[in-house]
Amino acid sequence: MRLFWISMAILGSGLILLIANHDSGTVLGLESSAFASTLYMGLWAAVLIVGILGSGLRIGEMARTLAFWVFLLLALVAIYQYRYELQDVASRVTAGLIPGTPVSAVGSDGRAQVMVERSASGHFEVVADVNGTGLRMLIDTGASSIVLSDADARSAGFDPEGLQFQTPVATANGTALVARARAAEIQVGSIVRSNLPVYVAQPGRLDQSLLGMSFINTLAGFELRGDRIILRD
Repeated sequence: MRLFWISMAILGSGLILLIANHDSGTVLGLESSAFASTLYMGLWAAVLIVGILGSGLRIGEMARTLAFWVFLLLALVAIYQYRYELQDVASRVTAGLIPGTPVSAVGSDGRAQVMVERSASGHFEVVADVNGTGLRMLIDTGASSIVLSDADARSAGFDPEGLQFQTPVATANGTALVARARAAEIQVGSIVRSNLPVYVAQPGRLDQSLLGMSFINTLAGFELRGDRIILRD
């Protein structure tokens, strides 16, 4: 208790000095902000030391306890400093476990970019949000437009019965008729586009939705790196 009151007296004196020298901007040769930070850290150090000494632990147990708390503090600081790198690692692990998961990052130019891994089928498939609904879409640079299958269009809130299938397009299964529509929002990772034109295929004419050039052309560019495609906003 004597150590506690001595510590409180020292900290109280420092607080008085800080208040008294507020206008000058310095206290004992230190900037006021630096002096205040020192007082703050000193307060926590005093509480920790008094707590350990007052616990009745032996010197060895006390040292181990102090080392544990120092290690925990350093670990928390390290996690905070490398939080963005850890988020990137977590995103990459998720992409490996769940194929099609887009990995968002920030490029050296400060722009958003999204990485997509090649799927087991050999194509680049990505889970894109269309009107708030996650749809597995094929990134197809050979397709001029965004084309939704009948099932995906229904999931995204479109009503195919109310659409007019009048536009002919060439597909792997031959020529098919599609209907024009607009998506309120399409999001791929951190890349978001609003009010984009889309086409809806007739039932049974398209097995998988296509993320075509009408979306890719809105980007700053894209790049193929082995088994990865990187979309740049």
